[in-house]
Amino acid sequence: MSIKTIQDILPLVEQPSRYLGSEINTIKKDHSTVSLCIALAFPDLYEIGTSHFGLQILYHILNRHRDIAAERVFAPGADMEVYLRSSGIPILSLESHKPINRFDIIGFSLLYELNYTNVLAMLELAHIPFFTRQRDDSHPFVIAGGPCTCNPEPVADFFDAIVVGDGENVIMEMSNAWLTWKASGKSDKKALLRIWSHMEGVYIPSFFKAKYDDKGFQSLMPEFSDHTTVKRAVVDNLDLAAFPDEPIIPYGKPVHDRLRIEISRGCTRGCRFCQAGMIYRPVRERSLETVLSLSDACIASTGYEDISLLSLSTGDYECIFPLMERLMDRYTSRRIAVSLPSLRVGTLTSELMQLVKKVRKTGFTIAPEAGSQRLRDVINKNITQEEIENTVKNAFSLGWQVIKLYFMIGLPTETHDDLQAIIDLVKKLRKIKGPNGRRGKLNVSVTTFIPKPHTPFQWSSQISLADSKQKIRWLQKNLRMSGVHFKWQNPEVSMLEGLWARGDRRLSQLLQKAYRKGCKFDGWSDRFKFQLWQEALCDEGVDTEFYTTRVRDTEEPLPWDYIDTRITKDFLKGELKKAEQGEFTVDCRRGDCNNCGVCDFKNIAPKVFDNCEKMASKEFVADNIKETFYKKLKVSFSKKGQAKYFGHLELVRIFLRAISRAGIPIKFSKGFHPKPKISFEDPLPVGLESLNEKFYFSLRGDVKPQSIIGQLNKHLPKGLSVLNCQLTSAKLVSNALSSATYIVTKKEGFFNEKDLTCFKNKKELVVTRTGPKGKTKKIDLKEMILKIELPDPNRLKMTLKTEPGRTVRPFEVIETIFFMPVEEIKQADIVKL
Repeated sequence: MSIKTIQDILPLVEQPSRYLGSEINTIKKDHSTVSLCIALAFPDLYEIGTSHFGLQILYHILNRHRDIAAERVFAPGADMEVYLRSSGIPILSLESHKPINRFDIIGFSLLYELNYTNVLAMLELAHIPFFTRQRDDSHPFVIAGGPCTCNPEPVADFFDAIVVGDGENVIMEMSNAWLTWKASGKSDKKALLRIWSHMEGVYIPSFFKAKYDDKGFQSLMPEFSDHTTVKRAVVDNLDLAAFPDEPIIPYGKPVHDRLRIEISRGCTRGCRFCQAGMIYRPVRERSLETVLSLSDACIASTGYEDISLLSLSTGDYECIFPLMERLMDRYTSRRIAVSLPSLRVGTLTSELMQLVKKVRKTGFTIAPEAGSQRLRDVINKNITQEEIENTVKNAFSLGWQVIKLYFMIGLPTETHDDLQAIIDLVKKLRKIKGPNGRRGKLNVSVTTFIPKPHTPFQWSSQISLADSKQKIRWLQKNLRMSGVHFKWQNPEVSMLEGLWARGDRRLSQLLQKAYRKGCKFDGWSDRFKFQLWQEALCDEGVDTEFYTTRVRDTEEPLPWDYIDTRITKDFLKGELKKAEQGEFTVDCRRGDCNNCGVCDFKNIAPKVFDNCEKMASKEFVADNIKETFYKKLKVSFSKKGQAKYFGHLELVRIFLRAISRAGIPIKFSKGFHPKPKISFEDPLPVGLESLNEKFYFSLRGDVKPQSIIGQLNKHLPKGLSVLNCQLTSAKLVSNALSSATYIVTKKEGFFNEKDLTCFKNKKELVVTRTGPKGKTKKIDLKEMILKIELPDPNRLKMTLKTEPGRTVRPFEVIETIFFMPVEEIKQADIVKL
């Protein structure tokens, strides 16, 4: 069958729901009614990109403007990319399914250096030239933002404009300038770039020329005297900053499948290796009232069962304990858990742990970073071994069974004694027992330290690839002990990340070369091809040691010198000197100002809320209706159109969150990890429609079953519709259906009637299946097919027997009887009656 549209491709690819764009809370606008269309591009898979909340914030802010339509686009999976290329279909946005080269602006989020090759892949799939110098006025503006832009030089040649710092205000300034520029009738792109260059936080790479001295050091020569440096944009009051109260609920299984609420931004702990801790200063908190208000609105609009409180150091939030108390008051009865993903040792008290485990025990991670106290002092990681041990003891005593530990190797001044200290610390923690006398498990993760721009260690050496591999092997050997699971980041990945983190404009040719050789999704272990990178490095003559292992002089020019993160170089040099001497720098939110240079104490200053008790004085009355009795319901629903692309597990999640948003009181299981009591009949494979599917759940006795139909249908995505809801026997019989009838319609061509006749004349037709462990199972299709006929040449009707542990699917029947290619079968319409 020929492929003409994206709809022809969807049946052929894995996880097709990632390309639908019909998620709950998406915003769709008619492009003919707006002036500016922006594609928010994330250079990784949907499951990764939808977990990045910065993208949702920009989506929310832009779409509030009546004249702007913002849509999303993610890097397609490998299978989808093959079909797009072979069919000539360009990469499309999710919401309108329009080619992104027809948008006015494409904005890339740059969160990780090893996503850079995916940027080129997306541009090529959009039929847009890579380099700005190759593009003309007919092409969209291609811009970028995100943490990687604190050194944008390795990819500067690909972007018309780059945003440095907080994007909330800048993106609207740039958009409004575009609207004014367009309304004036101008089409000269450089004129708009000139306007953008006057905005705080905006870098126009084409307005700078790169020059290199005899030592190979890059310096930038500005074209205009009023655009010589780029000062990081800062949202000075986070409590007033826009935040989406109706975030998009992704399909499938995103890596962070929960509600995320940013309670603060910035960290002043001063860890010397941490780029985020430097470039997001100062600390700005949301008030307790604002966080509670946002959590209520977001839970109501999403139905999530987990809340994650986002911050670089969540435990430092001034009102963390009263916030957790209020959240538990609100959500415990609804079985909504709260996780604190970035807690430091010392801020995680046993009282806080008691609150976290109130609904269910969420993940628990500790980041000592270094094994020895000496090395922790060097990096200003101000925690002691005693604090680490006490935290682990508290966690195990409160019932946690697995704790993750993160360490780095290759930190400045590291010796073999520091590596041995990691072993000693793990051994000591391994001996800690829980209340039942059992030892918990430790997952130990190690990464190679990568010096990053705008940190005190930006001048430091990154250890060589050989040294990194040798140290990891030594740790692996010495951490082979029961109760300890050891894993590490591939040192080759770390080497490349270090190359791009401190690279200059000369690396743009390397990126193009590596991409042309087949490098993509370099952050994925199963897609990473180091040999191709080595070939590209060799072809381009790139000296990796110049960028990675070389110790830089503090007086040499750095490629990112023109980026003003507001932290002074003198402060960074002072911190480097203190690191060498093992000196401690206090957290400025707890002591005196450290004169890092960020705050002007007029507009930009630390903003924290310490009047927690006053803010938390209003009590929230939780819904504590007694669970008198529950009744079991059978719900019938149809699954048609785009809904056929939902896998079974995501279908379950869609219904559970719809039930939650509708406020339907469902029964939960007991125990440490309560789950909704819901079960579905025989799950449909992806790609099949159904006119009548069923699931069962227990509803609180005072709620009328018929009221469920309308409530649920208001909260279901396109293609799903509840048909009926009725009381059923308390005893649920699984696989209640004894047979199922399907109609298969071919879009092109016909079924061969001779093949069907041949099947009917056979006494048996045995198919052999191979299970996950290599076990084979034989099924006779003659026994399982109760009836099969061709009402029309292109329509097949079959009735299949269903038995516990013994079923056949329409795909299998068609392939076996009619010898049809799998691709052709998948493109047929299959409906379960």
